Amino acid sequence: MANKRKIINDPVFGFLNIPNELIYDVLQHPYVQRLNRIRQLGLSYYVYPGAMHSRFLHSIGAMHLMSEAIQSLRQKNVEISHDEGNAAMLGILLHDIGHGPFSHVLEHTLVDGITHEDISLMMMEQIATSFTGEKRRVMNLAISIFRDEYDKHFLHQLISSQLDVDRMDYLCRDSFFCGVTEGSVASARIIKMLNVVNDRLVVEAKGIYSVEKFLVARRLMYWQVYLHKTSVGAELLLIKILSRAKQLAAAGIELFCSPALHYFLYNHITNEDFRKSEEALKMYALLDDSDVLSAVKAWLSCSDKTLRTLAEAFTNRKLMKGQLLTESLSDEEANGMRKQYATLLGINEEEANYFFEEHVSTSRTYSEKDDAIDILYNDGTIRDIAEASEILDMAALTRRPEKRYLYRLKIGE
Repeated sequence: MANKRKIINDPVFGFLNIPNELIYDVLQHPYVQRLNRIRQLGLSYYVYPGAMHSRFLHSIGAMHLMSEAIQSLRQKNVEISHDEGNAAMLGILLHDIGHGPFSHVLEHTLVDGITHEDISLMMMEQIATSFTGEKRRVMNLAISIFRDEYDKHFLHQLISSQLDVDRMDYLCRDSFFCGVTEGSVASARIIKMLNVVNDRLVVEAKGIYSVEKFLVARRLMYWQVYLHKTSVGAELLLIKILSRAKQLAAAGIELFCSPALHYFLYNHITNEDFRKSEEALKMYALLDDSDVLSAVKAWLSCSDKTLRTLAEAFTNRKLMKGQLLTESLSDEEANGMRKQYATLLGINEEEANYFFEEHVSTSRTYSEKDDAIDILYNDGTIRDIAEASEILDMAALTRRPEKRYLYRLKIGE
């Protein structure tokens, strides 16, 4: 067992401990190691070159924060058994395991009717079956907490809520690697201020200012990083590339790609396929960023002009440019753009649709309908942060603002 007590040097939180053999064994599972080959922020490196960190690193950091939260709650006499603590750490460690290359790109192109959350749960269940005895029991407990089926709801809140350790880690981590200081949050203080009342997480009143900064940081990070118009333009371009490749595959045209990517390009894979056959999950687990990037580079010499032009633009960072719109494109404007691209590239008007798109970016910082962020006062009263905060404009934070853009690929510029 001694050789399984590892220490990981994390640039954000310092030295992190792998606390026991079960967690070490789960970390070694191929499904988890795959996260080393998937960037946490997808294509954000086109805007922030430092955003090269992996989903594996994020998962390790979130697990560390979970261990800190469990320790803090135990010090406040919140009953969390050894197995419950391990299960909660496994739940957050595996929460992103079902993500495909470049975040949500695959959900829009290669798979149909299934989300990365669904796939995460399937992978967790597969990992559980690889263990026996006590280890399998704890893994099943982790799945129960992850699905919010366990009788201690606050453990699920630590994994998934509006103030979970997932968000605490990715805000700190993403702001660090992007160099965007506005996203930094006081995760250590928030964790120290956590408590449990009636099986629900609360934040002691002394921590209200850290929670306010957390919500502001989240809003700023969404518009400054996650929904940055250049990052969105890069993702839309990659979606166009894979959509065109999928169309060519359906027409029987053979394209260079890895076996895993070939499986999803040349088959219509749905939610049902994942549930009735192990092959879909097996092939999905082999997909990572390198499959997509190597295919796009190979398609630079593709005979199809549309796919070749899109691949050249992506490879050489000639991304789709976003223009802010005050209203939707009219049919006349859209038809005019199709004709323009068709003439310019010598393609038909249907293919011209790959070179522009109207897109709406939206994000809500806080939702009063979800698990609320509750503030606990010294007299025992509890108030939602929406009414407790004297600083935040909660009307603005709970509103879902929309920004409408026209994204188009500029040819010959």
